[in-house]
Parts: sequence; structure tokens; C-alpha cells
Amino acid sequence: MATKRWNAAPEAEWVLMYRRGLSRGRIAELTGAPLRTVGYHLTVARKLHPGLQTEHEGATRKKPRRETGQGMERLAQLIATVQASGRYPSTKSVNRDERTLATWLNRRRREAREGTLPSAFLEGLSVLPGWQGLPRVIGDEARWQERLTALVEYRGSGLDWPRHKSAIEGPEHDLGVWLHTQRYKARRGELDPTKGATLDTRLPGWRSGRARGRKPMGIPEANSGGPEPGVQPTRADARTPACYPFER
Repeated sequence: MATKRWNAAPEAEWVLMYRRGLSRGRIAELTGAPLRTVGYHLTVARKLHPGLQTEHEGATRKKPRRETGQGMERLAQLIATVQASGRYPSTKSVNRDERTLATWLNRRRREAREGTLPSAFLEGLSVLPGWQGLPRVIGDEARWQERLTALVEYRGSGLDWPRHKSAIEGPEHDLGVWLHTQRYKARRGELDPTKGATLDTRLPGWRSGRARGRKPMGIPEANSGGPEPGVQPTRADARTPACYPFER
């Protein structure tokens, strides 16, 4: 069988299948012919017909999907969510519905790049500025919004402005570093005006932060070096005003 195929190259049936978009492997699978044999026949065919490869690639391009009722509902939900929150959904969100919307949007972006996005989706998404933006930019924006929300909740719980020093650990350090970065950008004029206005509205006083000399809220004062409660100071202690500021 293989010898016959090699001698009769190119096999018209295989060329037709290739022209309609089937791959070499798929043709071999459907006909039962060796993959190498099919490849040889197609190589010969491409030499005889220079436009064959272009026809094959045109046929393999995915046809635009048809929008579904569920897809249109997702579209409406996405538009409402973005317009209400001012940001695009994140696949890393703790909210399941947001992750679902983010995944749906990523698929539409991929289809738009491939030219297979249904026209109804394309028209609907066009009301959202930059919806096809670079994934990294979109991801950075989502993380910025998440940090903002986390800091609003942090301050709303009665805690002071978070610190960014290396000695601080956990959520306070993460939020402190983020807040320090926003202040740095604001001082250099590099902070997006819209973000600056958002911070001013949701976190009044964020630019100045902690008042000088004020103890962090929720943290007990450290022992200043004076005697323990109930212990009378010695004469030497009394001569050291730095230990007893209330005597000054």
C-alpha cells in the first residue's frame, strides 16, 4: 500500500483533504496511511500547486463563534460590573463570580486576537475602554484595586496607617509597602491623577499618614525602662528625668 502511494504522488484525495483544512496527521488517521507517506504526498502537492499551503491555512482558521443566550448574559454582567467598579475582573479574586467573569473575558480577548469573536460580543465590549488591553497592564490595575480595598478595610477596623519597615511582617507590611509606593509616586508627580483622587476619597489623610510621636494603634507601649508598677523609684532613678518624663 505504501509503495503504491509513493508511486502515485500526489494522492488527489489527500490533497483535497489538505486543501479543506485537515492536517497531515488527521489525514493519516482517517485513511490509515503512514504519516510519513502522507507527508511526502503533500510535499509534492505543494511544489506542484504553490497556492495549496495558503488554501490550507485559510481553511484551518476557526470560523467565528455564534453568540449564545448565556454569553449575552455574561456580556451584560461584565459591562455592568466594570462600569460600577471602575476596573476589570481578576482571575485571582476571592469572589467566585468575579473569577468567572474574568475567565469569560479572557476567552473573548483570545477570540478577538484570532478573529473569531462574534460581532455581537465585539460591539458590546466596545463600550469598555481598553478591554483588549495588555494582560499585564490589566493585571496590575486589578492588583492596585485589590490593595486599595484591603487598605480601606484595614483602616476601617480601627488600625493606624500600616508601616513598611522590614521589621514589620504580614498584611501590615504588604499594605505598608504599597501605600509607601503611592506616596512616593505622588511626591514625584508620577501617580495617576485618577488614582490619587480615588485615594483622597476613600482614604482621607493617606498622603501624610501617622502623626509624629504617636504610638501605633492597637500596640501596647513598650516598657520605657522605669520601675515596674508598685515599685518605688530609687534615688538614682529620681535623678534620671529621661526615665520619668512626668517629673519634668
